[in-house]
Amino acid sequence: MNLEECRTVFATGSLILMLIVAAPTLSLIVRFPGGIERFSELWVLGPDLMAQEYPFNIQVNSTYNIFVGMGNHMGASSYYLLDVKFRNQTQPLPDTLNSKPSPLPPLYEYKAFVKDGETWEKTLKFSVLEALLCDDSAFVSRISINDVVFSVNVSAKWDSEHKGFYYQLFFELWLYNLTARSFQFHNRFVWIWLNMTV
Repeated sequence: MNLEECRTVFATGSLILMLIVAAPTLSLIVRFPGGIERFSELWVLGPDLMAQEYPFNIQVNSTYNIFVGMGNHMGASSYYLLDVKFRNQTQPLPDTLNSKPSPLPPLYEYKAFVKDGETWEKTLKFSVLEALLCDDSAFVSRISINDVVFSVNVSAKWDSEHKGFYYQLFFELWLYNLTARSFQFHNRFVWIWLNMTV
């Protein structure tokens, strides 16, 4: 390698090293295309506002409390719709690969404006009001959500592997689209499992 080639390699290496050292400072000044990822959070917490102690083995006419919440990181205030649905193990959940909500009807809904960077959280109180258990199946006919009664008429077969009659209370997040002037499924959902025992 001759002297001119050494100078070129040294200058190139020095320039690359300076850019690497300056990168953290440059990121504070220079805005790159794409910016920050925009997203919404959705969660369900147990009665002590922790991700534990969720109601699981439920009984008729017992009341259970959980918390549902959402966080806005969309870059602007957003208008949300949170649908509450009830299903057995075989009924369809949302299809997140195709951004399709579950076809099951919503029972209860929350609507909330949430500013960017802020969160919204509410208590949800629910109970099974009427259920019939037979040898290998359970049939839930009425439930209450926040003191509003709904006819659900959902049956579940005995799950011999997990030993129970399993249902889900699940929550779908929708976001208001100003262009379409309607709520659209936001491809977020969470749930809790319920085992109908007595």
